[in-house]
Amino acid sequence: GWYQKSADQSLNLIKQTKVNKDELIADIGSGSSILIDNLLENDYSNIIATDISKSALEITKNRIQKKDLNKVNFIVDDLINSTELSELKNISVWHDRAVFHFLINEKDRKTYFDLLDNSVGKGKFVIIATFNLNGAEKCSGLPVERYDENKISEFLGKKYKLQEFFNYNYIMPSGSIRPYIYTLFQKI
Repeated sequence: GWYQKSADQSLNLIKQTKVNKDELIADIGSGSSILIDNLLENDYSNIIATDISKSALEITKNRIQKKDLNKVNFIVDDLINSTELSELKNISVWHDRAVFHFLINEKDRKTYFDLLDNSVGKGKFVIIATFNLNGAEKCSGLPVERYDENKISEFLGKKYKLQEFFNYNYIMPSGSIRPYIYTLFQKI
C-alpha cells in the first residue's frame, strides 16, 4: 500500500540538517523506497539502504543508475538481531519511515534505541516518521504503535533535542489516508 513518487518530506528534513553531501546517511527499513533515488539526485554520496528484505533492496539497486551504485551501501540486516548495522558508527542522519511503528514491545524498542544511539554521532541527526496518534492501528495486518512528538521525544531521551515535527497525511494508492508524524532530532 505504500508508494511515493518522491520522498519530499524526508528529503526536506535531511536538507534541513545541512550535513555535508558526503556524510553518512542511513535509511532504516529502506525497502524499495524512492528516497535513495532522491538523495542521489541531490548529490548525496554516502548512503546506507538497509532492510530485512534482500528482494526489496534489489528493486532499488536495479532502479538506480550504475554510476551511482558506489554511493549506496545496501545492507540486509535485522535491526533487532543486527550483525552488520551494530558495527556502524558516526551516522550523520538516521532516517526511519518504515520500522519504528512496528516495534510494539519494550525489548525491541530498547534494542532499536541502543543501535541508533551507538550509531549516530554527537551533534548529528535522527529522523523518525511514524503513524501519529490518529493513525492506523495496524499496517500490513500487523499491530503498530502510534506516536506524537512528545512520545518520540520521551523514547529518545534527553540526549536528543527535537528540532522540528509536523503531521502529514499520506494518501495510499487505494485512496486511504494514513496520518503520519515526521520528527527531526539532533543528538546533543
